[in-house]
Amino acid sequence: MEKFDITIIGAGAIGLAIAAELAGKNRSILLLERNKKFGQETSSRNSEVIHAGIYYPENSLKAELCVKGRELLYELCKKHEIAHKKCGKLIIAVTEEEIPSLENLKIKAERNGVTDLQFLEPGDIKKIEPFINTPCAIYSPSTGVIDSHGLMLYFLAIAEKNDVLISYNTPLTGLYKEQDGWICEVLEPEGETFQIFSRIVINAAGLGSAEVAKIAGLNYRVYFCKGEYFAVGNGKRRFIKGLVYPSPHHDMISLGIHTVTDLAGGFKLGPNALYVDHIDYSVDWEHLDIFYESTKAFLPFIKKEDLSPDMAGIRPKLQGPGDGVKDFIIKAEKGDYEGLINLIGIDSPGLTSCIAIARRVKSLLEGFE
Repeated sequence: MEKFDITIIGAGAIGLAIAAELAGKNRSILLLERNKKFGQETSSRNSEVIHAGIYYPENSLKAELCVKGRELLYELCKKHEIAHKKCGKLIIAVTEEEIPSLENLKIKAERNGVTDLQFLEPGDIKKIEPFINTPCAIYSPSTGVIDSHGLMLYFLAIAEKNDVLISYNTPLTGLYKEQDGWICEVLEPEGETFQIFSRIVINAAGLGSAEVAKIAGLNYRVYFCKGEYFAVGNGKRRFIKGLVYPSPHHDMISLGIHTVTDLAGGFKLGPNALYVDHIDYSVDWEHLDIFYESTKAFLPFIKKEDLSPDMAGIRPKLQGPGDGVKDFIIKAEKGDYEGLINLIGIDSPGLTSCIAIARRVKSLLEGFE
């Protein structure tokens, strides 16, 4: 039976960041991924936004790790020439009645350590986005966009350079506690099962994180929250410079359907937020009207015929329908589950926070080494 010091389950942005952070130092590390390539789920199906840390409850992990992770991510991208752009973002009031919610949002953000937000009146807004309609907006200069694939390739290169063994097409089927670690049972691409021993197991499986925890004997619940995107065509990209978000939903299930601009010059709207029972990346044509009606007041240059289905992603959320806001779970289990670190419900701002999350996991390992 092969033996490893650390086994990481899940090769999305979080799992790869952890692998890169922990690699070297005479550790033997195995990274298991159930898909045929890295980053095939949530990490490659999102808005690729580097968030500032505005929306999250004070003293939450989401707030702390987003603010820390944002700066770490910009520093890494600059140093290693990973494609990104600090384009800024407007969070707007669609109507006058929404202005107080923006004021409260700015206060929340400042408590989280986001100190560069600016309250803008229509004249200043037009200098940034001439073609949108809004009575006022918050401007976040620290928000940006990133090539998430390029970021994951960087983490992968660091991990491989430091001898992390990566096994694709290898889903976990069993996880059994031993005195000094864990037996991980996995399914090979050929259909055979085999076992490895690992002193420490890190569950960074994203959409499959609750399932992995259940295999180990722990009960966590993750909800699948689907987000669809519609592309905006007919040359309308010229009317928008960057990111424009409406005032967020009170329950924070979604930040609202907003503009999404990428480094390649693409322009789309999304995502919405739909709880689903299974993973399905299709986009429903019938939702086109909802996207149009949700954005026409502040994006008057968009017509219904400009929209077409683009892509969909699914977020692993701890917050279920009707629930309040739920924080990340990043936990070193105790007692009968010692040696297992669970990362559960890592939805947004997981991409922004990936380096900070990896460093937090590293700090949790100090008790084992």
